[in-house]
Amino acid sequence: MKNVKVNGIIIAENNMGDFDKMLTMLTPNLGKIGCSAKGARRPKSLLLSGTQFLCFGEYMLFKGSEVYTINSCETIEMFYNIRTDLDKLTYASYITKIINDVTTENQNSFNTLKLFLNTLYMISETNKDLDFITSVFKVRILKILGFTPNIKECVTCKRRDNLEYFSIKDNGFKCRECSKQDTGSIQMSDATRNAIIYIIGADSKKIFSFELAENCRKELELISSIYLNEKLEKEYKIEKLF
Repeated sequence: MKNVKVNGIIIAENNMGDFDKMLTMLTPNLGKIGCSAKGARRPKSLLLSGTQFLCFGEYMLFKGSEVYTINSCETIEMFYNIRTDLDKLTYASYITKIINDVTTENQNSFNTLKLFLNTLYMISETNKDLDFITSVFKVRILKILGFTPNIKECVTCKRRDNLEYFSIKDNGFKCRECSKQDTGSIQMSDATRNAIIYIIGADSKKIFSFELAENCRKELELISSIYLNEKLEKEYKIEKLF
């Protein structure tokens, strides 16, 4: 049993007793961990702000036999604009569900946490289309999880031209001819194909730094959603909070 200092973000919170909380926190090195926050719901508690949903901060934890206990915390980012906009909160909650499902304890979650924070920042601080932000997130998280699609050539015949379709079944691009034998493949424009290539290969801080026409955003949304659901074996839907 020892004290541990970590940076982390609260991805779930539940009330316990009259004033306590049980939290789920995502950290870069410890992965997803359970934390108790005693007295965090008291109006004058020093833990009040730092133990709220989507608060990113620096935490001093005491490691017990089963869970961590938060002794102190210093907030770094509260993503205030998400808290005051129902649409932004809905999309942030949707992304958090995915993060919750793909992370575990004692896991190096540095890249996952970095992507999560970058995505929340884009939702909170920009006016970019929320479906576009979510689509980019999905493509990138699948790369981190080891589901990078084949984007260099047709997954069937290996040719590098006329890559006009995305095959969910065969995990990557297909040429026009090979797509005829894959009824589940999704047709995409050149702009959408280039967007997928960019999202997979770009520096993590720049993955949102491009624009797409509305029809291409729809293509990217369709491909990223179906591909994510297929690989994670779960259907994710954006649900209204109220």
